[in-house]
Amino acid sequence: MLTPAVDFPAGVCYNGHMTQARGKFIVFEGADGSGKSTQLKQLFKYLKAKGIPCVSTREPTDSPFGALLRSCLTGRLETNEHTVAALFAADRLDHIFNTHNGILKLLDEGITVLSDRFYLSSLAYNGGMVESEWVYALNEPAMKAVRPDLTLFIDLSTEESFRRVARRGETERYETLEKQRLIRERYFSLIEKFRERDHIAVIESDENKDVTQMRIRAAVDQLFEGEIL
Repeated sequence: MLTPAVDFPAGVCYNGHMTQARGKFIVFEGADGSGKSTQLKQLFKYLKAKGIPCVSTREPTDSPFGALLRSCLTGRLETNEHTVAALFAADRLDHIFNTHNGILKLLDEGITVLSDRFYLSSLAYNGGMVESEWVYALNEPAMKAVRPDLTLFIDLSTEESFRRVARRGETERYETLEKQRLIRERYFSLIEKFRERDHIAVIESDENKDVTQMRIRAAVDQLFEGEIL
């Protein structure tokens, strides 16, 4: 789902032509129950208040690909891990290249995009369940198309994140303690490998949500380098 802010920026005059600075691409990652979705919403409000044009989006998306994927994740549709991994990759490519509201289109229009999950999720979740090399190959087109300007990994202990998930009542495909522990381990392995390339900041999730948000804003303010007043 894309949630637009208002007040899009005017172009900048360059050699007699109106041009527009490219938007920033900020991705939130983390295990289920880490609080990343809540923190993304707070950052969206912060950037909007600062006059930064932005949209928030998520994966799985609300496209037909994403709807099918959600049915798999909730168990309404029974399928195997290879199919789920392929659906994630397909949904992501549509997310990037969709000519109506795709990530690349928005960034080119000067709009900052906040995404709840991107390809690191596939590498962490799917890559821990099936052949990691195959999952990487599936997501290579997405990696080549666009990489985050900032990846915010919201970290929380597996036990605490699982407790939060359990309080929701219904659980999804990957929401078991064993799988969540494996996923967190996979994430840290990926962070070690891709930290510089994907500009990953590990944000410790505090019980006080405002403290977590403060840490996030510090990383984001650094990304904008003076554009935020």
